[in-house]
Amino acid sequence: MLSAGALRAHLLDARLAGAVATTREKSLERYRLFAAGDPRVLLGLVPEAEWTVPRLLGLMAGACGVSADPGRVAGPETIDPERTVAALEAFAERLGRAARDRVPVLLGTGHPDRLLGFYAPLARALSAAGCPVLTPAQGRRVDITTRFGVRPHRIRYVQGVALIHEEGVRTGSAAPGAHSHSPLPVRAVLDAAAAAGGPLPELVVGDHGWLCGAGQLGIEAMGPADADDPAAFVAQAEGRVRVVIPVDDGASPDRYLPLAGYVLNRSHLSH
Repeated sequence: MLSAGALRAHLLDARLAGAVATTREKSLERYRLFAAGDPRVLLGLVPEAEWTVPRLLGLMAGACGVSADPGRVAGPETIDPERTVAALEAFAERLGRAARDRVPVLLGTGHPDRLLGFYAPLARALSAAGCPVLTPAQGRRVDITTRFGVRPHRIRYVQGVALIHEEGVRTGSAAPGAHSHSPLPVRAVLDAAAAAGGPLPELVVGDHGWLCGAGQLGIEAMGPADADDPAAFVAQAEGRVRVVIPVDDGASPDRYLPLAGYVLNRSHLSH
């Protein structure tokens, strides 16, 4: 298993932290859209406070490690690997407690082609520890707004992790589902679980709309977020998301396996 130092080295080598693939231009544009209340970047969150671009920049500098300099408007974005490791420690502590208490857990991702490398090992370990890993709403239709208009999608589970795929689009192991920021899938899953008489998740592990959508509904949630996803960090700052792991979310799935291994070791779930 990786030590904290080896994990930091991996984060930098894989460009999951340090200078990442996300650009400063994209981050600043997302901050402007969030400040304007654009639902595409709110990820299901309804902020309690007013978040101006300068305030968001200060938050993201403190929580994620981006440059606080408003004059820096181009180039690669930065994520502080120390903050990533600290968040993984907090994430592991909460995951380990969930496993010991055997609470129902839901895992879901809007980045199935990337982050399954992180979530799938967690789902397996939680299940092996006796946690109910929930899979409600299998096959349920959810209409998602895309850049091509509203498109029908279906909820499915891959290795215990919820995701969506667009109807009529062939899926495979290389691309198991669709990229999405929408909170509608997690709402549909929770509705289906409630309609079936439960159980409801006591913890949601996910990103994008799965993370913020669950937190907005009052369900404890935690997961990774990139430097251009301010909604997750605002949700954490406002107390609606427990842990946000600052990390680039666009790398290949294998790059996240060491992070999952580190979490499982620190949470005493590795075998």
